[in-house]
Amino acid sequence: MTAQLSKKGEAWSARFSEPVSDLVKRYTASVFFDKRLAPFDIEGSLAHAEMLQAQHIIDAQDYADIQRGMEQIRTEIADGKFEWLLDLEDVHLNIEKRLTELVGDAGKRLHTGRSRNDQVATDIRLYVRAAIDDINGLLRDLRLALVDLAEQHADTILPGFTHMQVAQPITFGHHILAYVEMFGRDAERMADCRKRVNRLPLGAAALAGTTFPIDRERVAKTLGFDDVCHNSLDAVSDRDFAIEFCAAAALVMTHISRMAEELVIWMSPRVGFIDIADRFCTGSSIMPQKKNPDVPELARGKTGRVNGHLIALLTLMKGQPLAYNKDNQEDKEPLFDTVDTLTDTLRIFADMAGGITVKPAAMRDAALQGYATATDLADYLVKKGLPFRDAHEAVARAVRVCVDKGCDLSDLTLDEMHKFSDLIELDVFQVLTLEGSVAARDHVGGTAPNQVRKAIARVRAQLG
Repeated sequence: MTAQLSKKGEAWSARFSEPVSDLVKRYTASVFFDKRLAPFDIEGSLAHAEMLQAQHIIDAQDYADIQRGMEQIRTEIADGKFEWLLDLEDVHLNIEKRLTELVGDAGKRLHTGRSRNDQVATDIRLYVRAAIDDINGLLRDLRLALVDLAEQHADTILPGFTHMQVAQPITFGHHILAYVEMFGRDAERMADCRKRVNRLPLGAAALAGTTFPIDRERVAKTLGFDDVCHNSLDAVSDRDFAIEFCAAAALVMTHISRMAEELVIWMSPRVGFIDIADRFCTGSSIMPQKKNPDVPELARGKTGRVNGHLIALLTLMKGQPLAYNKDNQEDKEPLFDTVDTLTDTLRIFADMAGGITVKPAAMRDAALQGYATATDLADYLVKKGLPFRDAHEAVARAVRVCVDKGCDLSDLTLDEMHKFSDLIELDVFQVLTLEGSVAARDHVGGTAPNQVRKAIARVRAQLG
């Protein structure tokens, strides 16, 4: 039999000669943050009760009473009328105590064949599974918003950078699609993580299983789990699925942070590539002219917060012997905050993507700086028969002359270019245009507008 709740709701009070101090209650209680697990706790308890009745461990009337009581509790929580009590320590005991008040002995029988150890492990898996489903929906929304932006600017010329130096001309649409690819891999990681989340711990009880004739596969099917956890010790004690989720979340936030960094740079008046809608920005308390990109900046900062939660969970788990330990109570706040931070960030970034105003003229002017078509000139010479290393050297000498003269490669005359190679002909000037440069990279993954549009069509087909 499971332990009976005392009048104060403590499941172990008969074992102790003195009550828990108020300080210890506050220190060990989790109810004021784990109460968000209530919907999942109720869902798991109802599946457990249905199985107990099917296995004739409780009778049909007990099961009906439990269903009735849980529905009232669900309503009370939704209406904000449920009283959460610190003395009852956590979400599980609060719900069980209220259920017993409502339906009597049937409520006391619900905990037959399970422990809070496998109960909380189940609740967290249900929570993380739902979070992953929400996050992948938000990732889809963000990718579609970015695809829309890319489609509008499939032909817009932008300087591509390496080492933050102008490298080669690209299109803004191609640049934005790079983030679409990153967030696509993030969605794949979340979906893959979900496979390992979606295994049922319930039935492991405290650590060794139970003597009751339970049907774990039945509960798994009821709750939509793909499988059961096959070792009771592992089922109740490990949180690797939560750590894996936080690692995937940290990668999403890393990609968000990279994009945020570029948005901040691009919006700077010294660059002036874009503007962000006012609703995502704030001003200054002293400088009336300021428009600060607060949302990208804050997302950049919140990435550190999510990374920290991952490290916290790794550290939490690394020293624990089998099986369950109280340390694991500390898994919830980092996990919950990771979910909240990531979902809020994805939601606001999808909205913000639709509020970006692109400034093509500024982008084009920047692409004309830094000899962005130098590689195109080298490729031109290679196609004329010059070995690439020789072509590279010839173009490097041409760039040196342009630096001294303060002009672009396209500003040199044909006679001046012949000083670097007599293979250069009049057709070189088409090669040295920005449009010619991007259009020439017409292959899968290339920056040509034609390929950008094909990539957009591919992503749209994937997302449905």
